[in-house]
Amino acid sequence: MRKLSLYKQLLAFFIAGIVIFTALGGWISVQAETKSPISPNTEQLNLVGDGKPFKPTDLEQSEKPYDYDSDRGNPRGIDNRIPMRSRYYPWSTIGRVEGITADGEGYYCTGTLVASDIVLTNAHCVIDSETHQLSKELRFIPNVINGKSQSPGDMGKVQNIAKNVLYGTDFKDGGFDNVKNQSNDWALMIINQPLGRKYGHLGWKSIPASTLIKQKRGKLFFVGYSSDYPDPSKEGYESLTAGKGWTASYEDGCSIVGEESNHFYHDCATARGSSGGPIIDWIDGLPYIVALNNGEAKNLITGQDIINFAVKMDFLDQLVSRK
Repeated sequence: MRKLSLYKQLLAFFIAGIVIFTALGGWISVQAETKSPISPNTEQLNLVGDGKPFKPTDLEQSEKPYDYDSDRGNPRGIDNRIPMRSRYYPWSTIGRVEGITADGEGYYCTGTLVASDIVLTNAHCVIDSETHQLSKELRFIPNVINGKSQSPGDMGKVQNIAKNVLYGTDFKDGGFDNVKNQSNDWALMIINQPLGRKYGHLGWKSIPASTLIKQKRGKLFFVGYSSDYPDPSKEGYESLTAGKGWTASYEDGCSIVGEESNHFYHDCATARGSSGGPIIDWIDGLPYIVALNNGEAKNLITGQDIINFAVKMDFLDQLVSRK
């Protein structure tokens, strides 16, 4: 989504008042058979440590999002994204967050393990930004590729259910359009299985915007379960028969391009379902989340995507410092 080359162009769109802010959750057809009670905004998340990544000793690591030696067969000509097909670390840490709203509707977002039993995603992926109601059910399915997780048991409806959540905003003050809510659009889900011991978890770093913009331009990558991707009808994607939103997309070479009101702008390709997806940087050979994708701006007149939004990671440092 690199439609803008100058930050001033972005500001011009906002000044003109022709943009709409959109959250990026996807919708699925599901029916809740059981309900798992969730404790809202609990402070009892055992989030301790220094934000470093963890790779299980028996899990291989790869900087490539696929398990073979070349890009052949990955049609980059469709757009800049390619399918995330790897079962290796750190790709193993990223998965689908699936929820059921208070009204019984199913939806999904993207989430990432940041501790053995804690998943990082957006607040609007656990609480409705319009009704302000917490989802009735939340679960995390790790490393979903073509509709399947690494272990069949991790797809089960009673597995990986969120027991409680901590979120940065309930959207009662101005909804999603409030820039303060956008900058606090984060959530931590504690699930009933220590998946991080098996799949690993990512680290995080709070890096100043000036550093990300000047020194990390074109060096970041993004993973998200976008509702427009992959399209099995496209050449090269025929094997991904589960359809859109069931294999994550990967894009490298993207950037943080600006900051406003304690909120990042980024140019990674996104769509519905990629909410909560991590923007990652390799630092000293290790993967760290440096921002959290959470929305986009569109031109109301043309429908053109203008820019995407991301939450800064300083909130995690503040949570850990409380311990």
